[in-house]
Amino acid sequence: MGLMEAHGYRCTHDSEDPQGEIVVINTCGFIADAKEESINTILEFAQAKNEGRIERLYVMGCLSERYLADLEAEIPEVDGWYGKFNYRQLLKDIDHSPLTIDHSPHRHITTPRHYAYIKISEGCDRHCAYCAIPLITGRHQSRPMQDILDEVRWLVSQGVKEFQVIAQELTYYGIDIDGKQHIAELIDQMADIEGVEWIRLHYAYPAHFPWELLTVIRERKNVCKYLDIALQHISDNMLTRMHRHVTKQQTYDFVERIRREVPGICLRTTLMVGFPGETDDDFKELIAFTKWARFERMGAFAYSEEEGTYSAEHYEDDVPQDVKQARLDKLMRIQQQISAEVEAAKVGQTLRVIIDRLEGDWYVGRSEFCSPEVDPEVLIPATEGLTIGQFYDVRITDAEEFDLYATTI
Repeated sequence: MGLMEAHGYRCTHDSEDPQGEIVVINTCGFIADAKEESINTILEFAQAKNEGRIERLYVMGCLSERYLADLEAEIPEVDGWYGKFNYRQLLKDIDHSPLTIDHSPHRHITTPRHYAYIKISEGCDRHCAYCAIPLITGRHQSRPMQDILDEVRWLVSQGVKEFQVIAQELTYYGIDIDGKQHIAELIDQMADIEGVEWIRLHYAYPAHFPWELLTVIRERKNVCKYLDIALQHISDNMLTRMHRHVTKQQTYDFVERIRREVPGICLRTTLMVGFPGETDDDFKELIAFTKWARFERMGAFAYSEEEGTYSAEHYEDDVPQDVKQARLDKLMRIQQQISAEVEAAKVGQTLRVIIDRLEGDWYVGRSEFCSPEVDPEVLIPATEGLTIGQFYDVRITDAEEFDLYATTI
């Protein structure tokens, strides 16, 4: 979007009522639900083009990268299909002229102005049995550290205070550059930049975890005590079949060490049920682990077969759909109770929150333990007259399963 704007286009993110515009849909091809949402969006805008409400329609991203030939044949209304990374060719085709600017130094910020996402790498070398990411994005490629730090400085100059650091595999950062993990060094240097108020880390991996990262999380005040690390399962049978390269005991030890080295840390994880070969005993182990770990944040999903992955080619999808759903429902009921207890324990505490928006009778904010869109929020009465994008100290007055209520101090 920054590159398009550098060439004179005006870009609107998620336009609600496009009229006569050029539409570019960026798709996801990771799991079945995301693919379905992407297809439905393409069909919706294809209909808009047929009705003359938009001028041209282009599709890019992971779904297009993976299924380009099939999609071209099925949806002829689309003017051009592109993969995940060839956005320069997209711009050339839209503009019908050579690029005069090959790289825009600035981004178009699509989030509220006070927070942004920083992607530090693309691709993944882990090759978990169920995952299509390596098939779509290829091998892990770290961005140069200086490029990332320069982007953070520019974003700070635009008013950004909070940074969600993301990658398909965060802890692998730097391995492809010089064989060493540099994630702790990167985050430490980000924390040195004046104006960076919060840094939050997403999508780490448990095997070969760089323990020095915990020191940075613990000691740097502007690095949130928060770590998103997908563990997927706990039974040795499932971990082996999933190609996770970690054992049950190592996982227990891993969680224990994180909590010991960073007191008060908020752990977010993702778990999977119904992977091929999952037995009742495997699921019971997962339930026991969930009750023991008491993750502050947890998501879960039922396995869906992705063509081209190891599990699709070597395993039978042998867990019935109704069993998958029953296991998923049971797991999330347990987590719902844990979440309610975790949030209720915050009543009476003082937290620092950033205000995201005004919604009805409430200002909606988040603490350092809450990532945008996926985590619980803090609701403060609109009568308090707060400012969007500012930090406030609040006292928690009440709690629900996934939200807190507070007043400013």
